[in-house]
Amino acid sequence: MTEPLSRPTETPPVEGSIAEAHEERPDGGVWEHPYFWLVLVLIGSVLIAGFFLLRFLDLVAPVF
Repeated sequence: MTEPLSRPTETPPVEGSIAEAHEERPDGGVWEHPYFWLVLVLIGSVLIAGFFLLRFLDLVAPVF
C-alpha cells in the first residue's frame, strides 16, 4: 500500500529513518590538507627535473 501524498510544506515519512545530527569528526591534521600534498609533489617534480637537467648539461658540455 502506498503512502498518501503529503502537502508540499511537509516532509513525507520515511521508512527506517534514523535521522540524527552527526558528530563532526576531528581534523585529520596535515594529511587531509591538499596544499601539503601539492607542495610535496611540486618539490619532488622540481628535484627530479633538476636531476635530469644536470645530467643533460653534463652530456652537452662536460666540465673538465
